[in-house]
Amino acid sequence: MLWWELLREREDWSYNTYLKKCEDVSYIPDNTIPFLSMITGTEIFAEAFGCRVHYPDNNNPFALPMISSVDEFYKIKKPRLEDTKLPLLIESAERLRGRAGDGALLSLPDNQTPMDIAALIWEKSDFYAALYEEPSAVLELASMIKELQFEFFDEWFRRFGKEHIAHFPDYYMPSGITISEDEVGAVSAQMYREFFEDELNEFSERYGGIGVHCCADSAHQWENFKRIKGLKILNLCRNRQDTLTSLDVFRDVCGQYPGCALSDYGRLPEPEKVHVAQYVYTSTREQAKRIAEHFAEYGVVPG
Repeated sequence: MLWWELLREREDWSYNTYLKKCEDVSYIPDNTIPFLSMITGTEIFAEAFGCRVHYPDNNNPFALPMISSVDEFYKIKKPRLEDTKLPLLIESAERLRGRAGDGALLSLPDNQTPMDIAALIWEKSDFYAALYEEPSAVLELASMIKELQFEFFDEWFRRFGKEHIAHFPDYYMPSGITISEDEVGAVSAQMYREFFEDELNEFSERYGGIGVHCCADSAHQWENFKRIKGLKILNLCRNRQDTLTSLDVFRDVCGQYPGCALSDYGRLPEPEKVHVAQYVYTSTREQAKRIAEHFAEYGVVPG
C-alpha cells in the first residue's frame, strides 16, 4: 500500500508510541522529550515531482529516478503544493495533535536538501555528470525543489509552531529547521560551495537556524560545514576516530549529536569542553534507570 493509504494506521502507531514515551519519562530521570512521530521515507518530495516509489518488503520506501538526461530535465515543471500528496501529511499531523493535545511536539517528515532530492529525481550517474556539463540545469532543478519545500514547511510551521523534533535523529529544536545533507560526501569542497552552500544558508535564514544530519564520508567538507549560517547542531554518522576528531573540530561551532553510542568512542573530551547530545539504548526500564543515575553522578543527563 502507498504511504498516504496507511496514514490512519501510522497515526495510531505514532499516538500509541507517544503515550509509551510519556510513561517512560515519568519513570526514568533523563531529558527525553515525548513526541508524535511523522516519520516518512526519503521519497516524499521526489514523489511530488512525479517519481514512482518502490516499496521493499522490509525497508523504507524510496523514489525511483524519473530523468536520465538534461533533455528530460527541461520537461519537468514545479508542482503546486496543493496538487501533491504532501498536504496529507499536514492533515495527518493535525489529527494527531487533536488526539494528543496542542502541547504535544511533532517530528518533521523526512527533509533533505534540494540537491539531495535532485539526486533522487535524476539518475545518479548522469546527475553527477551534469554537475560538470550542465550545472545550470542542476541548479534550476534544485531551486524548484527548494521552492516546494519552502511552501510546505512555511505552512507546517505556521500551523504547528517553531518547536519540533528532527526527522533524524530525533533531537529537539526550539526553532529553526532540520535537514539531511548526504550527497556532499561525493563532491569536492569547491563543488559544495558552488551547489550546496547557498541552499543550506537559505534554509537557515528562512527558519531561524538549522540542524544538519550527514551520514556520508564528509571530513573534506567540515571546514565548509563550519561556514553554515546559524548551524545549531550537527549529526555526523562516522567511525570512532572521525567522531573524536569532529567533536574537537566543531566544539566552538555548534552542538553535536554523534551517530553512534558514546561507549564506542572510548575516552571523550571533558564535558565542559564539548557540547554533545547522545541517546543511550537499554533493554529494560531498570537498566535505563541505573544508567541515567550513573551519568548523573558525572553531571551528564542522558536522553
